[in-house]
Amino acid sequence: MTNTEAGLVVWDVDGTLIPADLRWLRRAVARTYGLAESAVVFPTSKVHGYTDESIVIDTAIASGIDTQTAEVGVARFANVLAHVMQEGRDELARDQPAYPGARETIQALHDAGFVQTVLTGNLRSAAEMKLATAGLDEYIDWRIGGFGSDARDRFDLPDVIRRRYADVVGHPLDPDKTVVIGDAANDIACARHAGFRVIAVTHRVTRDELAQHDPDAILDRLSAPDVVATVSRLSGAA
Repeated sequence: MTNTEAGLVVWDVDGTLIPADLRWLRRAVARTYGLAESAVVFPTSKVHGYTDESIVIDTAIASGIDTQTAEVGVARFANVLAHVMQEGRDELARDQPAYPGARETIQALHDAGFVQTVLTGNLRSAAEMKLATAGLDEYIDWRIGGFGSDARDRFDLPDVIRRRYADVVGHPLDPDKTVVIGDAANDIACARHAGFRVIAVTHRVTRDELAQHDPDAILDRLSAPDVVATVSRLSGAA
């Protein structure tokens, strides 16, 4: 770990650091349940900001799979998804590159002394592959992250981070020095539930829509100076 006095930055992945793309879930759901990709139907409610396992269950059911079979399939899903993403790694690199400023922002936060990890609905293996492929993994501490493979309910993941942080660092996580950076309403709600600060980035949702969910700050892009200044202000490190 680096200096923990500055605080902890907790990144969302899809829609925040790289563009979101449901193709991997679609392909993996199709293979897991023996469906044609064209037969995979995502639920009518938004799937962004939730965990992969919850999306898989809801998608399987929306695609005509009975509830019991949908649940049984989850045990196979992780291996299927890993295979699908490995097959499509060139595609992943081409179509889900880092957002402009993401790499520079992670570097600048590291230089400013912040510890960085992720809170994501992705299974850990998927999150690692996505960020490694985009060249964004160097300063991410995977040991303390919270992943969709840890809990089906995203709101359980902050407690996973708390436990892992305390185990690794040797003292409790200070929520006042913890800043989540996300792009969706559920990222904001999850951070609020945990008592963390939260910055929303307008990569997919308008400023006005994000403002309705009352984040601590809204940024239009990942500009390293702006993100570091905002994180420092919110965490008391300024």
